Amino acid sequence: MQTQIAREEYLQALKNGQKEQKALIAAGKDPGPAVLDEILTDKAATAREIGTLEIPANRIVGTVSAGRTGAFTAGFQPLLSIDSEFAMKWVTLCEAHLDEGIRDPIQVYEYLGNFYVQEGNKRVSVLRHFGSPRILATVKRVMPPKSEEPRIRAYYEFLKFYEDTGLYQVQFRKPGEYARLLSYLGKQPGEKWDERERRTFNAYFRYFQNALEAQEKEFAELSPEEALLQWLQVYPFRDLGQLTSAELKKTVAGLKKELKTLSEEEPVQVQMEPGSKKASLLDLLIPMKPDFVRVAFVHALSPEISEWIAAHDRGRKYLEETLGKQVRVRSYFHADSPAQSEALLEQAVADGAEIVFTTTPQQGRSTLRMAVKYPKVKFLNCAVNLPYASIRSYYGRIYEAKFIAGAIAGAMADGNSIGYISTSPIWGVPASINAFALGAQLTNPRAKVLLRWSCLPGRHQEELFLKGVRVVSNRDMPTADQYHLDGYSYGTYLIDQDYKAVPLASPVLVWGKFYEAAVRSVLNGTWDKDNQTSKAVNYWWGMSTGMTDIKFSDRLPEGVMVLGNALSAALRKDEILPFVRRIVAQDGSVKNDGSRNFTADELLRMDWLCDNVEGYIPEFSEIMPRAQALVREQGIYLERIPKKKEGAL
Repeated sequence: MQTQIAREEYLQALKNGQKEQKALIAAGKDPGPAVLDEILTDKAATAREIGTLEIPANRIVGTVSAGRTGAFTAGFQPLLSIDSEFAMKWVTLCEAHLDEGIRDPIQVYEYLGNFYVQEGNKRVSVLRHFGSPRILATVKRVMPPKSEEPRIRAYYEFLKFYEDTGLYQVQFRKPGEYARLLSYLGKQPGEKWDERERRTFNAYFRYFQNALEAQEKEFAELSPEEALLQWLQVYPFRDLGQLTSAELKKTVAGLKKELKTLSEEEPVQVQMEPGSKKASLLDLLIPMKPDFVRVAFVHALSPEISEWIAAHDRGRKYLEETLGKQVRVRSYFHADSPAQSEALLEQAVADGAEIVFTTTPQQGRSTLRMAVKYPKVKFLNCAVNLPYASIRSYYGRIYEAKFIAGAIAGAMADGNSIGYISTSPIWGVPASINAFALGAQLTNPRAKVLLRWSCLPGRHQEELFLKGVRVVSNRDMPTADQYHLDGYSYGTYLIDQDYKAVPLASPVLVWGKFYEAAVRSVLNGTWDKDNQTSKAVNYWWGMSTGMTDIKFSDRLPEGVMVLGNALSAALRKDEILPFVRRIVAQDGSVKNDGSRNFTADELLRMDWLCDNVEGYIPEFSEIMPRAQALVREQGIYLERIPKKKEGAL
């Protein structure tokens, strides 16, 4: 009787194998198991004994040599006929499994987190046919040579992760992902897991995998651990123990946009200029445009206590003045914590908002949660380079105006030293520093920019003054009419002998220009034309759009004013590009020979300084606590930042 049952199981496995083989061939993939000997060709690698342990069955992806690959599919389903010697042995093993279970460990080599069978292929086939989640194995680990290749760096991070957790089934392909996962679980690197924590994670992870696999074939190519990270951006890990199967599947389906970005080689689409505003013929034939749009602004603070919020509120006023009856606007203030931010966003949606702007980068995660929950509402967050497909981000290319300010500083400085007080090391900031330095070099080839950071302790203005520096670039002005506000804090200025600040010039961000354009795209039906991919959309507009500008003081000498206006006009027409020139970094490397412009990604992720900048980019540990929240969200070295605990395992 047992033999007959085992034969029937083989016939079913054979049927599954034939089906899998056809599907893989149709998809243009190799239908057989991977071969480690072929993968390691010309690669220097060493092997070390790991011991006998239970390994995840789905991580067994191939064999050590090609000898038996014709007998199995990539999923170790059999392919040989029921009358073959192979089938007879498979049936015998199946009987043993049905009687008392297969107890002898297989022998495998592990390479980059996957396993390749040296001995025990048929045992793997039988056990996987019956859905065994783990298989006992004696493991030898093949160590790849260290390199800067992301996959190799991620693997060496895995080795530390495995030492602490004992988990093999989590395999990331990009550095920094293990630290992200640990933060979502409320754990720290180096913190040892106990058996309860391992079992809890394994159970929850499998629960999530089942929900992911239930999404038909839409996410079939996704790595479940990478999909889990996307899910954990929105939901706490503990929810996996509280949601019903139906509820969990619903949350996974709601993350469709975010999960699709995982398949994109470049997940972020940076728009440097406004998209097309022309309506299609279909738009003209089927007028479905709204008469008005309900707009909400959700701010972390209030205009009375924050010049940043005041600037955005002036943008709101500009929007209302420009579009009139076409907009109905409401503002919400004091979203000063994630919980309060979500509560106010919920209120905005309940009040009927169709497009919602959150005005600080720290609101990004809260905005994402609401965008996933309310996919019909359009959400935007004021930040740069956000990887979220469900929301859009917006900011100004301030480096263009900084280039002009640098040229003015170079012309106005008595000597060769110019001060620059930057904010925090976030995306786009080094580009602004370097653009300023290149501008200063344009009018004074010997100019040196003395860099200080407001996120570090110290009396930076006084320190620069004591060094004899009289021209300083500090924070950008919130609005174009605020030269009178705290001259030591805003714009580029000259410090006279009485230690008074004489304004020279300052970049400004005209938020109203963007708000008008974004809302008009909803009114005229072109909103969806800005994103017809799975990528996250980031608006990063410059001086040609009017969103970024520079204001000159009437105290500038006439010749310097003429220079500033000429550079400003040229930048608006793209007749001059700040970074199209020979550029040498502090370490002596040539970053540009003058033959090309930098891409948006190169500018946003710039993490080096020009050779005429004296100073450095501070590490996260040096930054004062009040500035760390922003750097955690937008820091140029995110993968090196210690992760903040967010949940509990």
